[in-house]
Amino acid sequence: MIKLFSLKQQKKEGEGAKSGTKRASAAQLRIQKDIAELSLPKTCVTDFPDEDDFLNFKLIITPDEGFYKNGRFIFSFKVGAGYPHDAPKVKCETKVYHPNIDLEGNICLNILREDWKPVLTINSIIYGLQYLFLEPNPDDPLNKEAAEVLRSNRRLFEQNVQKAMRGGYVGSVYFDRCLVK
Repeated sequence: MIKLFSLKQQKKEGEGAKSGTKRASAAQLRIQKDIAELSLPKTCVTDFPDEDDFLNFKLIITPDEGFYKNGRFIFSFKVGAGYPHDAPKVKCETKVYHPNIDLEGNICLNILREDWKPVLTINSIIYGLQYLFLEPNPDDPLNKEAAEVLRSNRRLFEQNVQKAMRGGYVGSVYFDRCLVK
């Protein structure tokens, strides 16, 4: 049955090539719908480097409250062919001192992993990411050191976040400046 489906798909793709029109994939159709229905909070902006490519884009979050107030954090979204059945790949491009984002930009957000469901949208992910900046979760960490500092000494955690956002070292790790004000 799988082979039959793939033969049908190849035939459809071949027909599309013959007529000179390229058919949009299910992922492309769904992401276009998600993008059209985005309702971004004022702290978030999307950036599409290639206006014809909705499958690869950036999100910029600039929190206006909390530990990360006035920081500017850039996330890259890569939406695969399996979307919406598979979650997009999201990475934080800004090195950040955060319990739920490691130094390589991996993000600990349940809806990007085990809790992803096809009914979720790009909007769901954006609000989830924004929430991580408002309420960092030390109980589900990727950066265990930051999580431990948040649990044991909230004031030191806040100082470390500020030091990292201003640009400088926290321990032996250097962070580039990401403050906008």
